[in-house]
Amino acid sequence: MLEGLEAVEISKSRISSENDIFRLDSQYFKKEYLKEDSNRKRFNNKYLGQIAFITDGQHGYHEVDENSPIRHLTAKNAKGWFANDVDADRIAKWVDDNNLRSSLEKDDLILSTRGTVGLCAIVDSDVLPSNIDQDVARIKIESNVILPTVALSYLNCKVGQDWLERNQTGMVQQGIALWRVREIPLPIFSDKFQNVIDGIIKNSRKYKDNSKQTYAAAETLLLETIGLNNFEPSTDPINVKNFKESFWATGRLDAEYYQKKYEDYIKLICRYPNGYEALQILCNQKDNNFTPEDKTEYKYIELADIGKSGEIKSCTIAQGAELPTRARRKVNTNDVVVSSIEGSLDSCALVTEEYNNALCSTGFYVINSKKINSETLLVLFKSEPMQNILKQNCSGTILTAINKTEFQNIHVPLIDKSIQEIIKDKISESFKLKKQSEQLLETAKRAVELAIEKDEKTAIEFIKRSSVAVNGIAEQKNHRKR
Repeated sequence: MLEGLEAVEISKSRISSENDIFRLDSQYFKKEYLKEDSNRKRFNNKYLGQIAFITDGQHGYHEVDENSPIRHLTAKNAKGWFANDVDADRIAKWVDDNNLRSSLEKDDLILSTRGTVGLCAIVDSDVLPSNIDQDVARIKIESNVILPTVALSYLNCKVGQDWLERNQTGMVQQGIALWRVREIPLPIFSDKFQNVIDGIIKNSRKYKDNSKQTYAAAETLLLETIGLNNFEPSTDPINVKNFKESFWATGRLDAEYYQKKYEDYIKLICRYPNGYEALQILCNQKDNNFTPEDKTEYKYIELADIGKSGEIKSCTIAQGAELPTRARRKVNTNDVVVSSIEGSLDSCALVTEEYNNALCSTGFYVINSKKINSETLLVLFKSEPMQNILKQNCSGTILTAINKTEFQNIHVPLIDKSIQEIIKDKISESFKLKKQSEQLLETAKRAVELAIEKDEKTAIEFIKRSSVAVNGIAEQKNHRKR
């Protein structure tokens, strides 16, 4: 009857330890949390506010200025350990000038404090200049007792994440107060261990950057191949069509559909020397519904799981009975999934072996081709011409999307085989580098956890056993001086 019930008995003095708001709820005193507290206290601990300047972004109104170089980073830009500027607004200079306390600098940490609490990333020069909103904390490490990369690893490891989860509050929307962020306890590791973690994080960043550059090289090659390097689509807002050329031929009356730039992109594809074919001829489209079995476990991929470089970042693992009704497409290795929803058309991804036989949302089209390899298909559908052609063909009122007929009629260039092979190699290399970057982050995270759970020696030995982390990382020669 009491199976699975957890109970602890603790003294009043322990209740008040690191508990300024005097929480008495049982959730706050889970055995797991108490054990982590005990393990962490084997180190010299510093409150984050003792070693860092911490603030949040501007409250209230801010002005968006598309011509400004200053990014406005929000919680979504703190995903994945390294701050990004994906879909970040650009803000007017006066907003940044009036909020210099939250104007970011290299090696700052940003931490989401509202909604999805605990997303933490380090800032590099590629996202500067930038500022933050009120739901993000800026953490500027001002002491040499801990490296920013080590603080990053701690805040992203299980112990740090559990502390943040334990101390967030709220009913409808969870959050953690700024004063509470300042009271995050950090274990201070030895210089040797910190240097090792620092090396791992920096190498992870190199792999990530190299992955992006390799993907960009594949994309550049494709665009040069189809003639986009010297191509400028029309900016003329007026296009005159008679009835036969417009509604009679297309069934569309909306002015957006007839913008001249779309015609220019289509002409570009049709001029490709190697020819083109309609998608329904060139590609196999997998649109049969699959009904998952209630008690069978599946991997489920949806829009939020697609990365910006064509990778599947994550998935939901659940039994068929727990999956949404839109989980009805089965995907296999080397399939390409293409979002049909306007606003997310660039959510295209290559299905790797890891996701073979997974399910995806019916919001995707699933395609493969015998004439064009999957890596080239991926880069094609994420390219500027194809993205514009997809957008032109979107229709609808509440949910604007490209329907099956329009999708099948899209013209796809028949990229030369030799070019396809080069693109395939570059995309494969890009995916490999990204995977290595992620493995390094997992190694750093687990090493910090092991150092707290056991000791630094055990953590170092774990790092040496992790093949992706070796390559000279475990032996750092440049030690810090306090």
